[in-house]
Amino acid sequence: MGKLISTTKKQETCVLVGLVTRKQSREQLEEYFDELAFLAETAEANCLRRFWQSLDHPDTRSFVGAGKIQEIKEFVYEHEVDMVIFDDELSPSQLRNLENIFNTEDKKIKILDRNNLILDIFASRARTANAKTQVELAQYEYLLPRLTRMWSHLERQKGGIGMRGPGEQEIETDRRIVRDRINRLKKELEVIDRQKSTQRSNRGAMVRVSLVGYTNVGKSTLMNLLSKSEVFAENKLFATLDTTVRKVVLHNLPFLLSDTVGFIRKLPHQLIESFKSTLDEVRESDLLVHVVDISHPHFEDHFNVVNETLREIGGGDKPTILLFNKIDAFRHVPKAEDDLTPSTKENVTLEELQQTWMARMGEHDVLFISAAERKNIDRLRETLYERIRQIHITRYPNNDFLYDL
Repeated sequence: MGKLISTTKKQETCVLVGLVTRKQSREQLEEYFDELAFLAETAEANCLRRFWQSLDHPDTRSFVGAGKIQEIKEFVYEHEVDMVIFDDELSPSQLRNLENIFNTEDKKIKILDRNNLILDIFASRARTANAKTQVELAQYEYLLPRLTRMWSHLERQKGGIGMRGPGEQEIETDRRIVRDRINRLKKELEVIDRQKSTQRSNRGAMVRVSLVGYTNVGKSTLMNLLSKSEVFAENKLFATLDTTVRKVVLHNLPFLLSDTVGFIRKLPHQLIESFKSTLDEVRESDLLVHVVDISHPHFEDHFNVVNETLREIGGGDKPTILLFNKIDAFRHVPKAEDDLTPSTKENVTLEELQQTWMARMGEHDVLFISAAERKNIDRLRETLYERIRQIHITRYPNNDFLYDL
């Protein structure tokens, strides 16, 4: 069985395909396309064009209609495109049909869906044994129902986007062998889980705080700022896969701060399952710092995606500080004086935004900062200190000496 290996040699090209449905408007699809293009860019692919079609539901045979498929195929062949990426998960039969449509003896086009692309990015960014095992398990579980379609294809294709991981070495087309591999990976993760559980239990009495949020909102930058450490951070999706834990001291009060993997909409369920051990850090935290990129035009959707994922992993009821980051990058479009049409969220200033629902979140503290420019960081530190202090007093009421400043 092959281990995860990343061997991308040259930038590949791709086109994106999506649907406008009763549940997904044209505006929403453009937002999803922007994110899918960013995912492809993170995987070192260049997107040449976006194709979309209005349908009540995906075509059961080829996701989009026959006419649209022919249009995409002509473009792909004319511009020598390497792959076609679909914004939603494709069924095994859709994948098989699409490969039959696009591929000939002389031309092989990779057909990927959003899940396959995210799994590929995770494979390229996995560094530790824990992350590699988690991603490899998710890949095999994703590929198992597609085994008949995928395996001979994966043996022929070496490297490139969508080909990292188990497909990079010859693998017998035997489902039993793949299931055995999945079982072995699960056992490896059980051992890792026990080790990490022991590590968490040995951290003593310190309060535990976790940074959570949508991917690429600035959690790692904030981690570096608060802990004065050097956690890898860059402007790409899923820059951080492994949970990083640092000891931080505010005034005279120590606590543990962890930076976790970023969430994203339509996150493959295989990844959520395999990364649950990593997300234990979130479930076992005393306090969450939910970081939101306020400069993103759809930050409210991102906020909701993170909350939904937190509920799914059992961390939705944690005490939380809501942190709106990147206020330095926030932009608005002022309305003309004679414009009498209703204001949109693009017309709202940051000052006006701060007076909306975000500033009234019940039990949550709400702060507006810029980690990159260190704006309002002192206020964040004071808020963190007060919240951690209260947790510590409740848990250890006899340790009064810690709180005398």
